[in-house]
Amino acid sequence: MEKNRYKILALKYRPKNFRELIGQDIMVETLTNSIKSNRIAQAFMLTGERGTGKTSTARIISKSLTCTGNFLEGVKCETGEICHCEEITNDKHLDVTECDAASRTGVDDVRQIIDAARYKPTTAKYKIYIIDECHMLSRSAWNALLKTLEEPPDQLKFIFCTTEPKKIPLTIVSRCQTFHLHRASIKVLFDHLKKISRIENGKISDSAIKLIAKASTGSVRDAISLLDRALVNQHVSEKEVDEATVRKMLGVADRSKILELLKFIFDGDQKKSIESLKQMIDEGLDAANLKNDILELLYFILQKKNLGNFESDLTISESELEMIDVISKDVRTKTLILFWQFTLKALDEDKILTNPLLGLEMLVIRLLHLKGMPTYEDLINKSISNQTDEISTQEKVIKKILNKESEITQISKNQIKNTTQTKPELSLNPKDIDDKNIKSFEDLIKLASEKKEIHIKHDLANNVNLIKFSERKI
Repeated sequence: MEKNRYKILALKYRPKNFRELIGQDIMVETLTNSIKSNRIAQAFMLTGERGTGKTSTARIISKSLTCTGNFLEGVKCETGEICHCEEITNDKHLDVTECDAASRTGVDDVRQIIDAARYKPTTAKYKIYIIDECHMLSRSAWNALLKTLEEPPDQLKFIFCTTEPKKIPLTIVSRCQTFHLHRASIKVLFDHLKKISRIENGKISDSAIKLIAKASTGSVRDAISLLDRALVNQHVSEKEVDEATVRKMLGVADRSKILELLKFIFDGDQKKSIESLKQMIDEGLDAANLKNDILELLYFILQKKNLGNFESDLTISESELEMIDVISKDVRTKTLILFWQFTLKALDEDKILTNPLLGLEMLVIRLLHLKGMPTYEDLINKSISNQTDEISTQEKVIKKILNKESEITQISKNQIKNTTQTKPELSLNPKDIDDKNIKSFEDLIKLASEKKEIHIKHDLANNVNLIKFSERKI
């Protein structure tokens, strides 16, 4: 009955030695050389994203340190003794303890480890503590562990695993030998999944495996779990699992359809854009997945436009490459950047929307209207053009005003000139003067007053300096 119990593929194909650990060649080489030369650190810090093999690597390190055979060469423990490797694999080894820091975060839990670490190992060469999710430990817990890490007993080794190394105190990190486990590439995952499907007698197409490898985002555990889900359908229906089946399982739209949607948007065809989107929604796609796919395709189009080429993955077909090339020729770089920014904003809005599909449809409508909007460069050029026209108009108005002022000034001068020239003539004539008996200069002033010649009287009284006066002569 025990033999017939099903074991999920992620556990069944969990790496048991360094040779089975994929995508971490540099770390494997460093650890292998370290163990062979017996230059082993007192503590290891394994960091990386989920599913990259941190806990599995910690167990493999434990096996290599406790095995009495030649673990690195695949030679098991000596006959007649406890097989440390099997004990560690089955989580039954007395000297290798795995602690979940997510549930044991306090200083009391760490003190229990420190107290137990004083005793020598029972059967193995080392007493090893694997502390998973160590970033969850409290500050006081780390402080309690600090002295033990700095000067540990010779038989004690710590292996820390974390997905968030920035939360680990620097005083702890500096006392550990740190290794970062990288995401596996799509090609490495594809080869690994193809090997597993062949061992499991699974019928699945290469395009479906490529899609699974891409959807796992570099996580080996996630990739194997997705393959397990796909093969369950195959075992029930006894049909080959194709790409369309995997897309429905993952809620991922066909990339060629997304490119077609982007083409409609760039062309400004609102009707076809909405129809294409609703067709993909009816197929059961996930809104967040589609937005991420749009971002990825915008990146590919931008790279193709600016660099002439881009580093494509195994999942892009020749027809999709041709469509990317066609779109990149008809769209401006600034438009692609604006589309990128609006799509990122739409992803943030998913956190507050109860129905993300509504946000997806609104994103398409926004992009359609954004396509027809002028860019900042166009607005600046238009503003400069308007300013130039306005300046030209102002110059014409100013010129007209100046001409008008010039005309007014000329008219004023003429009026002043005419006013000066048309001084009233004297009403006195020689005959009037002869009839009067003018004996003195005062009589002349009196005569001007009688004749109401105000100006003459004023000039005679104020502006004339009399030197000599005789009859008919002044």
